[in-house]
Amino acid sequence: MSKDLLQWERLGLADFADYKQITFNDVCNKDACIFPKPMTSPHGDTSIVMLHRPLFPGTLPEDIMCDTDDRRVRVHHECIWISYSDLMLNGREAEHLQEFESNSTLALPEAAWEKIKIGAGTPPVLCKHGWLLVYHGVHQKLPVGDRSHHLVYSAGVMILGIDQPDNILYRSSHPILEPQLLEERVGIVQSVVFPTGIDRPDDLGTPNRFDIYYGMADNYIGVARLDIPDELLMG
Repeated sequence: MSKDLLQWERLGLADFADYKQITFNDVCNKDACIFPKPMTSPHGDTSIVMLHRPLFPGTLPEDIMCDTDDRRVRVHHECIWISYSDLMLNGREAEHLQEFESNSTLALPEAAWEKIKIGAGTPPVLCKHGWLLVYHGVHQKLPVGDRSHHLVYSAGVMILGIDQPDNILYRSSHPILEPQLLEERVGIVQSVVFPTGIDRPDDLGTPNRFDIYYGMADNYIGVARLDIPDELLMG
């Protein structure tokens, strides 16, 4: 926690309440990002809101990419979760990071380009339609000739409700960014575009423009321009 971005106080690691029979604290958890403002949790508490993607045993892409069947994604795996940490404790501001609770799945893989898994990418940023989230999806590229199969990381967009971030208002059915350039296809990990940063250059007077910073094959950092149309097919 910091008030000036120069002096910092460590609040500790994030802990999670169990969800039914699912335990989060004993598994790897990646692709986490925090909403830039507190919001009300489903229990009515003013909370930090986080998106994350736990990696449960047996759900790594390497574990499932060779499946030949049209595998149905298990409800609690390979997907984006949303969780809330209460900022207040007995009516007073909490001194330490509280346990994340009200855990639920936000989004499951749906389209072919994200069939294996999805995860958050850039931190959510508020736009005219709601919270804009640029997320990543993974699918398997089938072998051609003597080339083996491999994973392909692409990026899509979600719009989440302003006061209800667990409500998906819009989701792109096709990737908005996928590996095409040589630097995106060849590198430490081939065929990867991985969005991690987002900036709206308000000084340019273009409120619908966003610059997306992303990893290119885990070897370079690229930037892409995203222009949000005035109208989206919401719902």
